[in-house]
Amino acid sequence: MKKNRSSSALGDFLKSRRERLQPSEAGIHPLPGRRRTPGLRREEVSYLAHISVTYYAWLEQGKEVNPSPEVLLSISKALQLDEDEQKHLFDLVNVDMASVVTATNNREPDTKVFQQIVDQLHYPSFITDEGTDIIVWNRAAELIVADFGSLPDNERNMMNIMFLRPDYRNRLVNWESFARYAVAVLRAGFDLYKNNPFYMERFERLRRESVEFVHFWELYEIKQKRVATALFRLPDAQEMEFELHSSALIDNDPGLHWCFFVPVPGSGTEERLVRLLEQDRRLP
Repeated sequence: MKKNRSSSALGDFLKSRRERLQPSEAGIHPLPGRRRTPGLRREEVSYLAHISVTYYAWLEQGKEVNPSPEVLLSISKALQLDEDEQKHLFDLVNVDMASVVTATNNREPDTKVFQQIVDQLHYPSFITDEGTDIIVWNRAAELIVADFGSLPDNERNMMNIMFLRPDYRNRLVNWESFARYAVAVLRAGFDLYKNNPFYMERFERLRRESVEFVHFWELYEIKQKRVATALFRLPDAQEMEFELHSSALIDNDPGLHWCFFVPVPGSGTEERLVRLLEQDRRLP
């Protein structure tokens, strides 16, 4: 849902943060004499943010301007906003903070907590980072989707599993349509992460080693994440059909994506999944 933007709230917020920041804290050596302005002057903020004084003044005055994500990021750095304040600044202008990669949460995800949560679910579930590396997963995901636990850490990547592992392709009955959709989703967010060397390393490997990936990539299709259907055929020949739901911006980190495989109603998948998990629990 699109949020209403408050120009006066934006101006008040910027002014409050400008007035609390002292010149010495910002690396500015003020000229001799009394300063009438508490904290920084508008001119000093504009200098630090590399924008014009007039433009910054318009923002504080609540005039209808539309700052880009890059401008907001520059202002947040100039005013030394913390993560919560930076997010609030972007929200006030109704701009998605995920559109600027360097504005994302730089803290390492708390995988221990995430693991405890996904373990509570009996539906297959896992969490990936922006490069589709799988950071936590549950037992149902191992049994249905792929045996993540048996893979080396550097191979536990969903796009690599999809395009470079024949066992996964054989298990996913609708592999072609699902893989094409996955590449289109990757296309939609590619520009956000193309300066990340780890992300690009995985991308280039897919281009080198998968003809199918290159084919889908060159179609230049764009898809946003939506509910997709995945039909799996297990080694014992039974089939399970799931709707793949996803949740993003976990703990304010837009790079994390939580995937849930929910049984399609009426397909018998729910009942087969319950039996499979019960059998697995009985194994020594």
